[in-house]
Amino acid sequence: MRRICAVMPSARFPVSVTLLRRLAYASIIANVGIVVTGGAVRLTASGLGCPTWPRCTDGSYTTTPEMGVHGMIEFGNRLLTFAVGIIALAVLLGILTHRVRPRGVLSLAVAVFLGIPAQAVIGGITVLTHLNPWVVGLHFLASMVVIAAAYALWRRIAEPDGPAVPTVPAPLRALALFTTLVSAAVLVVGTWVTGSGPHAGDQGAARNGLDPEAISQVHADGVFLLIGLSVALVFAFRAVGATRAARAAVVLVAVELSQGLIGFVQYFTHLPAVLVAAHMLGSCLVLLATLAVLWSTRERRPADPAVGAVAAGQRVTVAA
Repeated sequence: MRRICAVMPSARFPVSVTLLRRLAYASIIANVGIVVTGGAVRLTASGLGCPTWPRCTDGSYTTTPEMGVHGMIEFGNRLLTFAVGIIALAVLLGILTHRVRPRGVLSLAVAVFLGIPAQAVIGGITVLTHLNPWVVGLHFLASMVVIAAAYALWRRIAEPDGPAVPTVPAPLRALALFTTLVSAAVLVVGTWVTGSGPHAGDQGAARNGLDPEAISQVHADGVFLLIGLSVALVFAFRAVGATRAARAAVVLVAVELSQGLIGFVQYFTHLPAVLVAAHMLGSCLVLLATLAVLWSTRERRPADPAVGAVAAGQRVTVAA
């Protein structure tokens, strides 16, 4: 009896998974980072530091000394888009080099890669419309969509290719999905609050005309609903023994409470720029924590035991 250790062609995939997951994680961080730096552009009144797009001025693609610090800040944020795009391209090329990959991974990588220039175009429209608050809000929400796709890509890369299996009862999965939808609604209303507030990105930029106090109350009501749903998820997951989902829900509640505290403090202290920037970062973290809860309500198992063994870094022994 002769035993031959045969390694399947996808045996190299675990090494690639490690690299690709790191790149995908870097993509999440980069996309969150550009949201924060984009907020810095608005909070420093540098939204029209480059008064046109895609050029920075009518005669130059780069900032000029005459444009001062506002031009540098706005142009610097534009340059960061290329860095974010390069990371997304690296993930996409890494995935394309492998014939064996989980279903849906390539589509997600393409979505993240194409989402970055699409988001940049929306950013350009904000400049061309002189920081129209509705377009500015759309610019932020487009970033949230890209972050969500980057998160899904990061999670999906390391998963087996079998069907998704629920880890909690169907009603709790539906509750988690509803919580996700409420979280998205809170983000949308948050852009309306921003569009009614003082940080327009430029002294001459228009506001959306909504009453700041009234729309802030609507936003706060949505936050209270979101926190209530998240707390309910913690107890419900624990009741059915879904430990992993319960841990994710606890993290979500902690992030929401921190974000809510920042929101209330910034409101009652008349929106200092530092707290507004922290609140923008918190919005990204709430989104990611919400997606983590939704992801924890299901899992994928290997479609084939042999493939699962290889994906775990093991060798398949064949008797000859």
